Amino acid sequence: MTRTRAEPQPIAASPAASAQGGPGVRESAGARAVDLNRLVGEVVYLYAFDVAYEMTRRPVPTLLGQPVADFAIGSSKRSPRQAFFYRAQMIRLPPLERLTGRGPVRLERSVKLLPVGAISITVRVPFLVSRLEELIDFHDLRFADGASVYDEARLLAEEARRELAPYVVRPVEQLRDEEAYTVFCLNSPASSPEGVPLRCDAWLEQHRREVAALLTEEPDPDRLSDQEAEESTSKSLSYYERDVVVMDWDAALVIDDPRFYDETLYLMELANVQLAELEAYDRILDGAVERAYRDVAARRWKGWQAAAGQRELREIRIDMARLSDELSNITKFFGDWHLARIYQGLAARFHLGDWHHTIDDKLKTLDDLYQLLNAERNNRWMLTLEVAIVVLFVIDLLVLALRLR
Repeated sequence: MTRTRAEPQPIAASPAASAQGGPGVRESAGARAVDLNRLVGEVVYLYAFDVAYEMTRRPVPTLLGQPVADFAIGSSKRSPRQAFFYRAQMIRLPPLERLTGRGPVRLERSVKLLPVGAISITVRVPFLVSRLEELIDFHDLRFADGASVYDEARLLAEEARRELAPYVVRPVEQLRDEEAYTVFCLNSPASSPEGVPLRCDAWLEQHRREVAALLTEEPDPDRLSDQEAEESTSKSLSYYERDVVVMDWDAALVIDDPRFYDETLYLMELANVQLAELEAYDRILDGAVERAYRDVAARRWKGWQAAAGQRELREIRIDMARLSDELSNITKFFGDWHLARIYQGLAARFHLGDWHHTIDDKLKTLDDLYQLLNAERNNRWMLTLEVAIVVLFVIDLLVLALRLR
């Protein structure tokens, strides 16, 4: 049995909601702003951190004082009966109120645990603005005390890393830089100045330069060239007339009914985690290649070093096989072809294929270096054996000569 997504109908905002002007305003699910000069939605900040080699199979009962549960999400479009989403473990934290230069905002936070040894932190901040350009400040949202959304996520990641120590294998000594992605979610504002509903692709065409400026964090849209505006918004996909997803390297724009944000956001979250994990293993390979080059340059390759190098290469190959398998497992969503197309667009923006090729090339470089050093070691052993044979032959001749005398 398949499910279809019903077309959302416009719902007029209440007078109380219309009277408020701060970004903390958030409409109920399915509601849309009727004032054409106001855009309602939320900014979703995604932060992926590599915290360990992998998670153990032991269940994590609680984290940061909250119970850990399976993250479940349903499909809003026609799709096969079987579940196609990987179910991560997650917690939801109590919302926080923060004061910004734009007024008070409400932060909704959640943390997801993934078996590849990564955690993903999501911070959601609702907004109400009159123009797309006003959302540019949300790229680096700062609070009255000088802290930022990133600082809040980093603090959560540090606390989670410490609590997860008994449940992970080979935890990192300290957190590296996170992989961040910002998603601007709008509540289907596609309407003409006369209030007539527009197709989202038509709305995007009319506001292409403003959308490009928002995604590239450019304060003045008029300064962008036509080429840059076209490139930043070139990867856009829609399923119905009233939704569209525009993907760029550092940020994305999602126009949809609020009830259907989560599936697209979760997809972006998984792609962001993939990028963070590939970067983490690339750093590991950089260190291994650097050590191998130092050994080649020093020409001090000994037997125990050769064994250690071969063992390290085997471990890295096993790690990469496990990583590829786990990364494939967390993105088993291809039953929904629309989401699959979004993922392909994200993979192209994040250059995930290039990261895989880079890692494969570095593994090949390591293998070639170890083969070279092993060949040099074998040649030395062969030379040593040949010298030993010659020495033994000379000794045998000397002994024979002494006996004849």
